[in-house]
Amino acid sequence: MTELQPLSCGHREKLNEIFKSENSRSADYCFGNFFMWDNRFRQYVCTIENRLVTRLTRNGEVYFAFPVGSGDISPALTYMKSCCLEMDIPLKICGICDEHLPLLGDEFKIFPDRDFSDYIYKIEALSSFSGKHLHGKKNFCNRFEKEHQWHFEPMSAENLPLCREMLCQWLEKEAMRLSGSIVYEGEALRIAFNNFEELGLEGGVLFADGYVVGFSLGEVISDDTFCVHFEKAFSDIPGAYPMVCRETAKMIRDKYPEICYVNREDDMGIEALRKSKLSYKPEYILEKHTAIWNENE
Repeated sequence: MTELQPLSCGHREKLNEIFKSENSRSADYCFGNFFMWDNRFRQYVCTIENRLVTRLTRNGEVYFAFPVGSGDISPALTYMKSCCLEMDIPLKICGICDEHLPLLGDEFKIFPDRDFSDYIYKIEALSSFSGKHLHGKKNFCNRFEKEHQWHFEPMSAENLPLCREMLCQWLEKEAMRLSGSIVYEGEALRIAFNNFEELGLEGGVLFADGYVVGFSLGEVISDDTFCVHFEKAFSDIPGAYPMVCRETAKMIRDKYPEICYVNREDDMGIEALRKSKLSYKPEYILEKHTAIWNENE
């Protein structure tokens, strides 16, 4: 696979091999995210030796993702440069983590990409909301537990139809508040539901008084990290969001004792989402960068 071709589910096995060798906590490098968001980013992929080359469209511009994998990065960079020279555009690389920067050398200009940086949390903190910094989240959970007959169960083929119904209701309620971004998110979630088992996704469903009021959806992305791709709840039900977060962390911790961290992804530059993610007190923010190479400079 040495020529760029449109992403398909058939690429999953090969790409997962590369992502496993990268073993990154970044949400950018797992097949679920690649496949679910393809309607937005229109990705083309190929492998150059043991590295993945991905061309995508972001905000109307052509980018390449950082060529993750193993071995010498030079052949992949050379191929990416030749593609951009043929298209007469500068090479722009996104999804660059701190550990990738030394591999690029001095020929690239580096820029911070805060809006696409990931929030990383200790799974033990999310599973208990212990400590004064998360006391407010614990109080919301306590209130929810007092006000509702509730239970939380793994997402499955049996409860997926209920999650679909809840998503439709959620999209209708949130459409005005979230505007354009909600369209892509709704599409990505529908793709996730339609390919739930094939993509190897897992998650949990929160019930209150007999109805689904929230769910989470994600996958293991490295030796010690689970990534929550989506976390949805009705914001007009106090405590629903913290409950989904806490119960998901408990479920993953119990199923995968080796998992120490939860990646709850980026905030896309949305101020309300940034405030919310910070309120859960991340262990750290996994910073991302973009790089630009232009042979004429």
